[in-house]
Amino acid sequence: MSNATARRHELNLYRRYFDLVAAGCKTIEVRVRYPRLAGMTAGDTIRFRIKGTNETCDVRVLRVTEYADFEALLDGEGPANVNPTASREEQLTNIRGIYPPEKEALGALAIEVELLRASE
Repeated sequence: MSNATARRHELNLYRRYFDLVAAGCKTIEVRVRYPRLAGMTAGDTIRFRIKGTNETCDVRVLRVTEYADFEALLDGEGPANVNPTASREEQLTNIRGIYPPEKEALGALAIEVELLRASE
């Protein structure tokens, strides 16, 4: 994909997930398949921000995969890639605590990312 077509997205993250992304430990970001994310594709960049702060980290999108729900996403991607510090069951509980059933019904996105260093 050429840089001319790559897009930049800005998304908020909770501190616990931000720290994992910023450390390069979390390689799969989980989102609901909202219409505004429908065009996200490999080569795009995401600036993650801790809501209410100036703390950010930038990542490159390597792949976006759609799943019917969060269980299928965790099974397909592997829980350790989503959150290496929590079990599959803990992750499912945490994700569903963020997104209620009506949001999960929209479908789930697994966004594979790689951390961009300051020089990139």
